[in-house]
Amino acid sequence: MEGKWRVLLVDDHRHARQGMREIVEGCPDFLVVGEAASGEEAIGLMPDACPDLILMDIHMPGMGGLEASKTIKEAYPAVRIVIVTVSDEPAHLFEALKKGAQGYLLENLNPSAWREYLRAVASDDAPLSADIALSILREFAGRGSSGAAAAGDARSQGKRFEAERGGPMREELTPREKEILLEVARGLTNRDVAAALGVSEHTVKNHLKNILQKLHLGNRVQLTRYAYEQGIVDT
Repeated sequence: MEGKWRVLLVDDHRHARQGMREIVEGCPDFLVVGEAASGEEAIGLMPDACPDLILMDIHMPGMGGLEASKTIKEAYPAVRIVIVTVSDEPAHLFEALKKGAQGYLLENLNPSAWREYLRAVASDDAPLSADIALSILREFAGRGSSGAAAAGDARSQGKRFEAERGGPMREELTPREKEILLEVARGLTNRDVAAALGVSEHTVKNHLKNILQKLHLGNRVQLTRYAYEQGIVDT
């Protein structure tokens, strides 16, 4: 079991959990360490299960997946949470990211796509797709806004966010760090960024770590959201 990522499955439907288990156990990198039928049960399992990754259903009786994710991330910030749902509604996606989720999986994806994505999330190398990134931006801007209005609204949101935190969030980034921030926010993996900039993947990882520390962010999902809020990347 050494070297495997520990996975907790959370869904109020037994058959759904079984489906998740079959997908996850089809990858030798993962080990299922527990199942929960509610957000409350998932929280209760955390001390003993010690998962690295949680697959969380978004809609459950009692405490739903979003609130459970928020509670778990506050207590266990290193845990990676992937919301599993049948809906690609931008509002749900945006809310999941606000609660601290690192990923968002649609139930109708094929198992190989699930495994590839979960490996990327577990290794903190899961980019947001262009469609998802634009969904985040549209959620800030409001549906039906023009591209220019959307970008402006994103900048406005970012300034308000800075004000709430007591001042500018961005410590001065080096030119290389700014390049990497832009490429990551556009949806590139570490390997793709390395190829695009002509550096090693190890160098990209080190720069990304420094960027996250300077911006007081936890992962590349938050980094992408930040880039759209600040208008660093627009439509």
